[in-house]
Amino acid sequence: MKTAQCIVRDAASVAAACHGLAALEPDLALVFGSVDLLRQDAVTQALRTGLPTAALVGCSTAGEISGEGVDEKTCVVTAVKFDSATCTAVGTDMAGGTDSRAAGERLGDALLASANGQPLAAVLVFGRGTDMNGSALIDGLLARIGQDVPVSGGLAGDDGAFVDTLVVGPTDGTVYGAVAVGLFGDNLSISHGSFGGWQPFGPSRRVTSAEENILHTLDDEPALEVYKRYLGDYAKDLPASGLLFPFEMLGADATSQGLIRTILGVDEKTGSLILAGSVAQGGLLRMMHASTDALVEGAERAAAACGTAGGAGLALLVSCVGRKLVMGDRVDEEVEAVADVLGQSMTLTGFYSYGELSPLGNTGVCSLHNQTMTIAVISER
Repeated sequence: MKTAQCIVRDAASVAAACHGLAALEPDLALVFGSVDLLRQDAVTQALRTGLPTAALVGCSTAGEISGEGVDEKTCVVTAVKFDSATCTAVGTDMAGGTDSRAAGERLGDALLASANGQPLAAVLVFGRGTDMNGSALIDGLLARIGQDVPVSGGLAGDDGAFVDTLVVGPTDGTVYGAVAVGLFGDNLSISHGSFGGWQPFGPSRRVTSAEENILHTLDDEPALEVYKRYLGDYAKDLPASGLLFPFEMLGADATSQGLIRTILGVDEKTGSLILAGSVAQGGLLRMMHASTDALVEGAERAAAACGTAGGAGLALLVSCVGRKLVMGDRVDEEVEAVADVLGQSMTLTGFYSYGELSPLGNTGVCSLHNQTMTIAVISER
């Protein structure tokens, strides 16, 4: 596997950047950029024209990750040339958040149809971050391709505005709600790591009414009312301040499920919270908070879990925008921590997201995560 990377800082420099990457004749090009840049047709058209051999996929971000650290208002393009592995990219539009599971099913069907009988070695998924139920998207995808296939990726951002995110797909002129890259080849090696670093506080509250990712009541009180009570002065800055205080998901017996849910929006009229993914009726939720040092340590643990220190390959880093807000000017530290663990031979790319997609713990089954650093390392043996 060979990789090359460039950071585009304005639309005028896209063509020149692509010229440098095109010499690799890449099979895959991952594109993570600011919503303002990717909204310009000239940018995406120049990427497609300049990298004609590559399956082009990616999304808008709340911050771009590269080997140089964390940037904003840029576009990171990472070209990948496989030695013998192959890939295919598919995409689907979405009618709205309620179409999330069906969108995942459509992606799965399209991947299987393009596989020509080859087994999927891994899948990368990127979906829009607004009007999306990320857990339903993954449920639909896995229902088609099976839970044994490792799936990684994330949900797009828009610089923390939570208004309009963009997904880049393989075909020009198509609107995408989600895209997926299928990777094929017996020589591919895939490893994962995902960790948060957040700490719970306060009592647990039972979910007494919820519809997928819409949380209506906690302990039979309007969820927004309960949440505001704990936030105090931070409540006036909702929904943005919700990124600083996510929920830990607990089972009905109060045991941790290893999952966190971020608040993406509020409904003042109904007193509901709009979460990045589904929560279980009857389950328990507990609020969380974090420090920069704890989050950096969490990123180190995610990198160590990949078990590929010193190796060469591509590391896809998807970290939550909530982590970025907590760390502030120190946000580069978590990317530096990952780079130190994985080593200089690893190419880093990724973005700050509105939801992370990665296998959950020892189960190996992909889930939607929030407030984590997730890492997928791809290499060829």
